[in-house]
Amino acid sequence: MKFAYTARDATGKEVKGTFEVDSRDEVLKRLRDQNLTPVTVSQDKKREGGAYARRCSTAELAMFTRQLATMIGAGIPLLESYEILAEQSKMTNKGFGYGLQDCADLVRGGTELSEAMHQFPRMFPDIYINMVKAGESSGQLDVILNRLADFLEANETLKSEIKSAMTYPVISLILIFSITGYLLVGVVPKFESMFKKLGGKLPALTQFVVDISRWLQGNIITCIVIIVVVVVGYILLMRTYIGQRYRDLFMLKAPVFGSLSQKVALSRFARTFGTLLASGVPLLGALEIVASTAGNKIIEEVLLETRESVRRGEPLSNHLATSWVFPPMVVKMISIGEKSGALEQLLSKISDFYDQQVHAMVKSLTSLIEPIMLMVMGAVVGTIVAAIFLPILEIQKSLQKN
Repeated sequence: MKFAYTARDATGKEVKGTFEVDSRDEVLKRLRDQNLTPVTVSQDKKREGGAYARRCSTAELAMFTRQLATMIGAGIPLLESYEILAEQSKMTNKGFGYGLQDCADLVRGGTELSEAMHQFPRMFPDIYINMVKAGESSGQLDVILNRLADFLEANETLKSEIKSAMTYPVISLILIFSITGYLLVGVVPKFESMFKKLGGKLPALTQFVVDISRWLQGNIITCIVIIVVVVVGYILLMRTYIGQRYRDLFMLKAPVFGSLSQKVALSRFARTFGTLLASGVPLLGALEIVASTAGNKIIEEVLLETRESVRRGEPLSNHLATSWVFPPMVVKMISIGEKSGALEQLLSKISDFYDQQVHAMVKSLTSLIEPIMLMVMGAVVGTIVAAIFLPILEIQKSLQKN
């Protein structure tokens, strides 16, 4: 196997190279024999068809964090714990596993864990790195990691609830458009040719459906081009700050779903902010991290402005009270938390409250959306089917009269 390494000699000069050996331990042994201090040692990932992406899901990161906290709490050294979990992770996600191994190599070379994690932004978000840094400073890394695991698991649960609520309507809409398109382009034209042979004037509903079918058949390429242009245009627009801002504003103002988006954003804000403060991250730094992880440009703007007002010496709740995004209850609880010194606990209560609100709202929306989508599907398909059979029924009636 081929391993690439970066090391430093006795003078501190950086040395790079590769070794063809059987294991990583053999690389480390050779470097020590040459009086070199290893900084990174990484295996050539191309041997199995391309480099692995250094990324992982929130669920994988939460599981890794929980296991690392447990092992450190049990007295196993950090580096050993890290390497054990890296080897274990390679079985399910090679990219994540090799990323952890490379991170461990940096730590072995004398780099702080938080600084090593900073080299892998796809694996470790800013909030994760800052909390680990706070844990290193306080000597309570296992406690901070457990808190991080709780935070990640709660976020994943919330995300899963939202995803499950949106899955049904999205699939239903795809089915509605697919069935409608098939009926208009594949079925209606066959009946149209039959109606022409029979002659006579078509009922208004049938004529309307036939006209739509003809237009679709004659403009199918135009429709595809329009769809492609709209999708590409939306993707490009969403890469701009203005596009993201207006999208997030719409998400907060939209009927029904706007309230859900606001509750999700407030829950995420309170949980992230509370977790950072409880882990010892300074207030101004915590506000900056919360703003960058808010997931909503409107809330991000408010939090960055709040950070500046706090920097000037104003209470945290002062600027939040001027924003329509933060309800009076949230602002009041934050104000009480500031005065009582229990801000972390009250933020946790806010998060729990909005988690319950989101859960209840998702449940009610799911039960409401299902019958609505069924009614829409039934109405669309039923209208097309009725339009097809109306002329047949009229012909049948005329034949009975004759």
